[in-house]
Amino acid sequence: MHGLEAKRRGALFFQRLFWLVLKGTISKMRIPLWLKIGWTLWLGVWMPYYWMQYGPQNFLYFCDIANLLIGLALWLESPLLFSWQATSVLLFQTLYTIDLVGRLTAGKHLIGGTEYMFSTAIPLFVRLLGLFHVVTPPVLLWGIWRLGYDRRGWIFASVTAWIVLPICFLWRPGFNVNWVRGPFYKEQHIVPPVIYLAAYMLALPLLVYLPTHRVLAFWDRSRDRK
Repeated sequence: MHGLEAKRRGALFFQRLFWLVLKGTISKMRIPLWLKIGWTLWLGVWMPYYWMQYGPQNFLYFCDIANLLIGLALWLESPLLFSWQATSVLLFQTLYTIDLVGRLTAGKHLIGGTEYMFSTAIPLFVRLLGLFHVVTPPVLLWGIWRLGYDRRGWIFASVTAWIVLPICFLWRPGFNVNWVRGPFYKEQHIVPPVIYLAAYMLALPLLVYLPTHRVLAFWDRSRDRK
């Protein structure tokens, strides 16, 4: 009896200790637990459906990489991960949203890139999953607002592009993932493909990532002064 009572008290002690530690951890979180769990559950639904519909090469898209790394950024509460993905996809995701809204409100694509969202050849549920592109920009900006901006983000984005783009170029080139063979998913024939790829790998950091970095850094400094 005494042994059972001691075990019961010991189990109760560790149970209370666990909940105290968990409560203390949650209270120190700068990102709410519900958002971390919610994004993780969302990834658990999104990944298998996208894999079955589009294939593994689709996860090389910068927007899909961002979707996955945002989940990691939420759990780690990492300013670097948020900043890295913001400099990488913020501009493109915003253009995506503008094009989608333009199609829904004006009946035409203002930029292009969201035509597949209206294709009946793709199941409606899979198309609805594609709305994560619209959610990504506010989540990234909120994460930076909450945790701060890490000025190394654009460098990490550049290195990621230099690794991912050659893979996209060589693996299943017909998919033109991340526009490695021409902008807006249309293969270009003006210059040799390798020359285009080299120019694209140079232009992306200089014309997209660096300007985005400067805007985010300015916003972060302005916020700190308030």
